[in-house]
Formats: sequence, C-alpha cells, structure tokens
Amino acid sequence: MKFLVVDDEKDVEALFRQKFRKEIRSGDLELVFAFSGQEALNLLNEHDPPEVVYVFSDINMPGMSGLELLERIKSEYPDVKVSMISAYGDEENYNRAVESGAKAFFTKPIDFNKLKDEIMNMINKKGESK
Repeated sequence: MKFLVVDDEKDVEALFRQKFRKEIRSGDLELVFAFSGQEALNLLNEHDPPEVVYVFSDINMPGMSGLELLERIKSEYPDVKVSMISAYGDEENYNRAVESGAKAFFTKPIDFNKLKDEIMNMINKKGESK
C-alpha cells in the first residue's frame, strides 16, 4: 500500500522511514513524501485513480494548509483516506479536520504506535478484500 506523508519539515522523512522500516522492508508499505500541499496534489494527480490510498498531512504549512489540502483531496479523491497532524491539539483544527472528512487527528509528537495500528488495520482490511 502506498502512503503519502505531507509535511514542510523535511526531517520527517527520515523519522517515518525509521519508524516503519519493517513494514517497508516486508513490502507491506510504500512511503512517499511531499513537502507542500501542491506537491501532494501533483503526486496524487500522477495516476488515475491515485496509487496513494492514505495521506498523512501536517496542518500548519506555508502556502496551502493541510486543512485546505484535506478538502481538495476529499472533493477530488473521495476514496483516499486522510489523517491530519498538528503541533497544536486545538479544538478548532480538530473539528474542522473531522468535519472535512479526516479519518484521524494526531498531535505532535506523533504517537507512532497508534499510527502504526491504524496503518496495519488498513493493510489488513485491504488483504481481506482481495
């Protein structure tokens, strides 16, 4: 399964690759990275339908915010699951993310055990539907 991580902080790539190295090595998970909302949309537009099945996006980014990206993804690619992350667990961002169709909402620092559980559930469900 292909997962897209969207964050303007480039060091998240190394962190995600380290935390999911077992799943990447086994071939269960392929991670791709975008460092802006527009770059994420460009990646999603490369294939019709998109190869990406899950997007994990930061909310606070320059240019297009993660919430704007979420709204665009849900309107253009309703089958793609999206979870949001914010350094601020404020109620306003949480409510807007959920109302816009976010699957989950995480706060920094990321609880990678919780995220890994969510991703493994998606992988297992995909395996069951084959």
